Amino acid sequence: MVEYRIDRRSGVATYVQIVQQTKQALRLGHLRPGDKLPTAREVVEATAINPNTVLKAYRELEREGLVEARRGLGTFVKRALSTAPAESPLHGELDDWAARAHASGLDRDDVAALFTAVLEKHFSVHEKHLQGESS
Repeated sequence: MVEYRIDRRSGVATYVQIVQQTKQALRLGHLRPGDKLPTAREVVEATAINPNTVLKAYRELEREGLVEARRGLGTFVKRALSTAPAESPLHGELDDWAARAHASGLDRDDVAALFTAVLEKHFSVHEKHLQGESS
């Protein structure tokens, strides 16, 4: 079961945070096809957000084909996104790196900026190369 954490200071719409966190849980294998998402009521009780916000997020996930609503039963995962399960050796290495970054005095925003810069370096070049081949 996924537990949503809402960051009201992030500038990211609340429903988008729910969508992003659900996708992250799918990618890491924490959610698998057939798993039930928390009910809107459970999310509202845990996060103090409007029920319509939860429903909007779930509709977006349904539109993307990731979940399906079953009348009277709830919302269930339809397909997985996991390509890097939480048990991956890379997960452990990244966890160690994040601990070292934190111990060295970097805050969350510093780590996010550093990690984003590295992602851009390694993945943007590859994606641009692939786009160039398909043109």
